[in-house]
Amino acid sequence: MNYQAGDFVLVRFPDSTGVIGKLRPAMILAASHDSDVLLARVTTQPHSSQFDVALKEWQAAGLLAPSTVRLHKIGTLEKTLLHRKLGTLSSKDRKLMRPVLDMLWSDWS
Repeated sequence: MNYQAGDFVLVRFPDSTGVIGKLRPAMILAASHDSDVLLARVTTQPHSSQFDVALKEWQAAGLLAPSTVRLHKIGTLEKTLLHRKLGTLSSKDRKLMRPVLDMLWSDWS
């Protein structure tokens, strides 16, 4: 399957110790033309960091509950580990992501 930045997928996202957990949603930040994707965690927990983005149109993204994308909680996984695509980030929510990504990566500019 072809994945794109902004796609929401189900994946067994490892925690910070490397332990693989249960299926959870994640948002693709980058989908290169190789076998990997860069993912950001998605949570139903309320916004708690300056790098969290609360989705306004979470249903359009295929999510079951109001959700927050944690742009500073990222990981790289092989595409074969993605269980299925849920939906795609709306253009309205995509506009919310850009300033947060700019702030997150400001040390690189």
